[in-house]
Formats: sequence, structure tokens, C-alpha cells
Amino acid sequence: MTAPQVALRPILVEDLDVLLRFRLEAGLIGPNWYGHRDSGELRRRLDTDGWLGAEDSRMTVTADGAAVGFVAWAAVSQGNGTYWSIGISLVPEARGRGVGLLAQRLLCDYLFDHSPVVRIEAVTQPENEAEQRILERIGFVLEGTLRSAEFRQGRWRDVHVYGLLRSEYRPAGRAGRDGGRTPVTGSAR
Repeated sequence: MTAPQVALRPILVEDLDVLLRFRLEAGLIGPNWYGHRDSGELRRRLDTDGWLGAEDSRMTVTADGAAVGFVAWAAVSQGNGTYWSIGISLVPEARGRGVGLLAQRLLCDYLFDHSPVVRIEAVTQPENEAEQRILERIGFVLEGTLRSAEFRQGRWRDVHVYGLLRSEYRPAGRAGRDGGRTPVTGSAR
């Protein structure tokens, strides 16, 4: 079995159907589904800034050219500093094939290449062991647990916080160092 070619690219109109699935299919995004939301917001946001805003953004994850999910990042302020908090959502058929690992590594490359932040953070549920392994393989360090930090599925739940510092990160080396004119790509290992 060949590893899929993975890329990140700006969201296109044809990607909206994949993104909409995450809003409409409760089980698709796992425990991160927070109930029905305004599905029209996806197109309005695309028309407004292409999902590439100063405070939060998304890009499409593709595997072998097909849209299979998205990565997201949002600015977080702490004291007088700002850093990125990242996340990923993949359709089930893309999971377990190395797509998530490479997509998040490519996202870290992209963010460290194109913004001056010194830190990237990822928050995940304690039961999401696959995501925790991926974050650790990239170089993220478990920094702690926020108790009762998110409300989902009828109750308050804990989340794990992982951090990655620029000084600790080993880039994948394939992160589109041409100013963003081409997609960020790589092969899953």
C-alpha cells in the first residue's frame, strides 16, 4: 500500500461539502461535535476572507488530491504574547493512514514559516489517544490538563493541553517556502 500524498491548501468552493459534513453528521467529528450550527456560515466566511483571517483560519487537507478534512488555527493571547492553537478534522476514510500526522506537521511548518509566533498549542480530549500519539511524534509536549474546560455531550469535560516551541521543532522541510504560492505538500510515512 502506497502512502498518500498529503497537501494543505486554501479552502475552495468545492471543499464546502466536506466541511459541511462535519457540521451535519454528529458522529463524523467524534466527541468534538457541539450540536447543529449555521451551515450557511461556511460559505459566508469563504466569501469574506477565504477562511484565512488574522485571528483564525482553516485550510483544506487533501490526500491524493481529494479533500479529506481541514486544519484550523486560532490566535490565543497570554499576557502580552500571542500564539496559535491548532486542530484537525478528517473524514473516517482518511484516518489511520498517516494523513493526520503529516497534515499537522505541514501546518506547524506553515505557521512557523509565515508567522513570528514562538509557540503552537493543541488541545485534545484525554480519550483521544491517537491524536496524542501524533502530537508527541511531531514534538508537542503534554503540558497539563484543564479540568472541566469544555462542555460536550451533556457535561463538562477535561482536555489535555500540548505545546510546541519554535526552538524545539524539527521542520518537515516540505512546507512551501515560496511565500504560499503553492500548496503545502508531503508524503505520509
